[in-house]
Amino acid sequence: MIKVYRKTATIKAEQFDGSNEMVERYDMGFQLAPNGKGGAIIKTLEGDLLVHVGDWIATGVNGEHWLIADDVFKKTYAELPVIPKNVAKHIVTEHGLSDLIPICGGIYRAMIQTVVYGYQKGDIGDWIINHSDMFARAWLDGYVVEGKHD
Repeated sequence: MIKVYRKTATIKAEQFDGSNEMVERYDMGFQLAPNGKGGAIIKTLEGDLLVHVGDWIATGVNGEHWLIADDVFKKTYAELPVIPKNVAKHIVTEHGLSDLIPICGGIYRAMIQTVVYGYQKGDIGDWIINHSDMFARAWLDGYVVEGKHD
């Protein structure tokens, strides 16, 4: 029987734009192809590979790089949601409570308590209600805190 799987790891990736800045950052060389067009070459665990503008350069936990074609990248990966710092703290706190008190699941409790106990405009509950899909994705997949981009 065939089973269906989902990827659970997050990656760091950057779309190659052909700029000298990216060529320097990834220590790339140049190669002239037989058709007369040049390209950047990046060192990967699979050997030296030609990078095209629009390809994605992914970086692993050990600093290794690999290439992902744009169409494959768009079908496979989604950017992590960017959330406010106070909402991130709320997620961390609720995750901790879920480990101690696994009643009904933490995300359910976090969202339902906001509705049941009410919220005021501008507070965490207001943000959760108005961004419920993003809150759920952040809870399940991870997130980036506003202003803390690498």
